[in-house]
Amino acid sequence: MADIDTLNQTAHEDKLDVVKISFNAFADLTDKFQLLRSGAAIGFKNGPLIVSKRKIYPEELPMMDVAIPGKKTTANLLLSELFPAVKRKKVYLFSDIENAILNDEVDAGVLIHETRFSYQNRGLQLIVDLGQLWEQKKQLPLPLGGIVIRRNFDDATKKQFQWLLAQSVVYAMNNPELAHQYVKQHAQDLSDEVIQQHIALYVNKFSTWIPKLGEEAIRELLRIATKSNHGSIVEPIFVS
Repeated sequence: MADIDTLNQTAHEDKLDVVKISFNAFADLTDKFQLLRSGAAIGFKNGPLIVSKRKIYPEELPMMDVAIPGKKTTANLLLSELFPAVKRKKVYLFSDIENAILNDEVDAGVLIHETRFSYQNRGLQLIVDLGQLWEQKKQLPLPLGGIVIRRNFDDATKKQFQWLLAQSVVYAMNNPELAHQYVKQHAQDLSDEVIQQHIALYVNKFSTWIPKLGEEAIRELLRIATKSNHGSIVEPIFVS
């Protein structure tokens, strides 16, 4: 168990055979890993949110200190792509960003995961919905993260793991009451309502198997990521 920024760093350190990572991080690692077609977080209206304590206009963001949940997160890639003039970034654990804003450590912050459901209750207000901007610009769902497996495993092993993971996701979706208790054990002091909202947003039809539309969205995000880091993609990206 780890937050997404730690998982991204762990993948770069070559410590795991299978790991959940941001698609931004995956762009650096296609020579070592392939993406499983099951277990991904892709969808509509699921993007990171920029919030603040006070009203800030989007064009003011370059003059602000902005908290991000990790340099290699998809959230930071979207911020860099959609607001390239924003340079004053500070990295925080995703669950600490709300407090960083409230304590005036930063002017604004990029929220991911369950914090996108709780910020209004803490007196924060929405400045920009990065996912909405992505959808308007690209006409595609937003790929956030996926589960990758080492390339050097044989094809049969990779396909078997992919199939088992897909079956696990389907089972959890069909038996939400069983998954709920497990999620609650690891939640950050969340109410049942927020847990249900979180699962409903991030676990969807794209999570069981990535279709052609999802693949198109992933390839577009990887293109942007490799453009920014001057890298290249090793094919095939997906486990077949």
